[in-house]
Amino acid sequence: MRYIAAIDYQHLDNGVFLTTLARSLSQQLNNNDIRPIVIHSDSAYTERIIQTGVMRDQATVRSVKDLNNRLVALFADEGVSTIGINPFQRKFITKDQNQLHFDHSYFESLSPQPVLLLSTLVYDVETGEPAVVKLAELAQFLYSELNADNLFIFSKSDESEIFTKSNDFDKTQWDDMDPSFREKQIPEEFADLNQPIQLITARDFNQIPDLKQAISIR
Repeated sequence: MRYIAAIDYQHLDNGVFLTTLARSLSQQLNNNDIRPIVIHSDSAYTERIIQTGVMRDQATVRSVKDLNNRLVALFADEGVSTIGINPFQRKFITKDQNQLHFDHSYFESLSPQPVLLLSTLVYDVETGEPAVVKLAELAQFLYSELNADNLFIFSKSDESEIFTKSNDFDKTQWDDMDPSFREKQIPEEFADLNQPIQLITARDFNQIPDLKQAISIR
């Protein structure tokens, strides 16, 4: 099973969430058939860098790079072997005239570590510089490009870390989603998404590939 899991802006600044996620990854990787690709953008750390006098564009790039390194270290603390890559490196993922392109040969050459951790920092062909793309854009692109089995996003509400599936429901659709559910559960980066996803908590993420605790959104 190959899946894409996207860590949004708010969750990247939540230490409890990140530790829980790392532990869940460690548990699910007992299944050798699971191949996770975890993606992330920046967090409130960007604002803290800006406060030191760095321009926003530079601060965002620095933040994304630092977060990639920090997540690799955090996952390692929980026994999760991870390859962390900012995709502008070796032009792994490039952006040309608003279109993303993926280097499949480089992807196939990567060591088969349990987790591939990718940031949203891609190579902009027009400028020759790193550029940050939207998390939802990268998630949808990778899901399609790699023919992944599932795309996971994490519940926005901290309260959801203690709900059980029986208190909610199994599935819904983007077009007729209850507005209060959308507001409480869907991270801002995915507010306009119209893509099949699995909504889950970091705590329940350890049960993958079992999807009984996930909410399917079509």
